[in-house]
Amino acid sequence: MKISTKSDRSDYPSAARIKWFRQQLSTWGVANRRDFPWRKTTDSYHLLVAESLLQKTDAQTVAPIYELFLEHYPTIKDLAAANLDNVAKLLKPLGLCFRAVRLQQCAQIIIRQYQGKVPQTQKHLLELPGIGDYTARAIGSQAFNQPLAVLDANVARILERFFGLQGERVKSRCKILWGAADLIVPKTEVGTWNLALLDFGALTCKAQNPDCENCPLSSKCNWNIDR
Repeated sequence: MKISTKSDRSDYPSAARIKWFRQQLSTWGVANRRDFPWRKTTDSYHLLVAESLLQKTDAQTVAPIYELFLEHYPTIKDLAAANLDNVAKLLKPLGLCFRAVRLQQCAQIIIRQYQGKVPQTQKHLLELPGIGDYTARAIGSQAFNQPLAVLDANVARILERFFGLQGERVKSRCKILWGAADLIVPKTEVGTWNLALLDFGALTCKAQNPDCENCPLSSKCNWNIDR
């Protein structure tokens, strides 16, 4: 698979370059993994809640609400049967008022169509209200250990900078960047790999003031070389 880049090299990115990228990021991830409550579970319901709350909201803000939410609605049956106004009130600090409606609709559909178990296939996850490609793949990789890459603003920024890619304005729908994410994803421990990418984008390869001096990728990063 070829990826369009700023350069015209037909062999770009090479297998060796991808391997090096994986090795550096995997090592960095072990030492710098962030600690959030949803990262301590593979429970598919808990991860459905977490990924729904994390949409357009930073993790530090979500963490206390996530734990409080699961105290009130510990099972998917509890959420499906809950008073919607109470659910909305609990999630109000996160904004996006439609979030409560969609999350409860997900629970009700899962009870009705999937015997109360979060569906495992990306196709069926995408049919749930408010679930897009990123959320479906995040659940698939974290809850079901499926080899699914993820792409958000953090991951897109890393791929564009390191590999010299030029993605479209809307990163979440960019075929070039999704293709790159799928190409570099390892065959095993994909959930761990996805988290390493997310953390790296949040802590080191930041949108503003990236920490290039302490970046393990700096020696081969196209963005660093081109500046």
